[in-house]
Amino acid sequence: MDSQEVDTALGRLRIRSRGEPGREAIVFWPSLLMTGDMWAAQADHFGTDRRVILVDPPGHGGSEQLTAPFTFDQCAQCIVDVLDELGVPSAHFVGNSWGGMIGGTFAARLPGRIGRAVLMNCTASAAARRQKLEYGLLLRMATLFGGIRPPLTRSVLKAFLGPTTLRTRPDVVAFVRATVESVDVRSAAWAVRSVVPERPDQRALLSQVTTPVLVVAGAEDATFPNVETKAMADAIPGAGFVVLDGVAHLAGLENPSLVNTLIEDFVFGR
Repeated sequence: MDSQEVDTALGRLRIRSRGEPGREAIVFWPSLLMTGDMWAAQADHFGTDRRVILVDPPGHGGSEQLTAPFTFDQCAQCIVDVLDELGVPSAHFVGNSWGGMIGGTFAARLPGRIGRAVLMNCTASAAARRQKLEYGLLLRMATLFGGIRPPLTRSVLKAFLGPTTLRTRPDVVAFVRATVESVDVRSAAWAVRSVVPERPDQRALLSQVTTPVLVVAGAEDATFPNVETKAMADAIPGAGFVVLDGVAHLAGLENPSLVNTLIEDFVFGR
């Protein structure tokens, strides 16, 4: 894949793209603590016939470190900045967790720049007190330890991966462990703060979405209960909703063939 850095509203972002310019484009934005690498199977599947764009989100992977909190509107502007740099008038969008949340913002604020959207393992609600406390404790401990290390890694694995993946997909477990343990905690802490305790309730905003949207939940997702993800779908006019068995919070990574088929059918099947 081609790799480049793009100046955006939240600093330089590393993006990787595959596929010829001018082809139908699809942007992938991952979860907190993940990079664009979590979409490698999707890039392989869709990159032959379409233009695939993988984003390392602000403060993660090869993107510039964060030094302050941000808003979801700024994240949506980052997507615009990437599309403008690549000369892409509009693109489909697939996001996971953080990516799913700001994909909703992007669809509501900039309907002319988005085609169809698949929003996975995400929420439109503000964070509950328990989630704020859990992530706050994780960050404090990670800062004390100089990074996310065992036993903190186990807490993240339980939040991101369900029993099926933990039991039967050792390659996924190893990938998530390695990615999480490579995170720059000082930088990622700003993202966690912005996406967890300070995230807005977007249900009213999402009522303005006009693009076709599919909201996806993992049956084993411990981070966002299915009822919470369903509430997000209910807030978006005409949105579809599906629960995937055997996956948790990182569905595209845990069962890529299932997710590729879902994206193919909803985004490109039409």
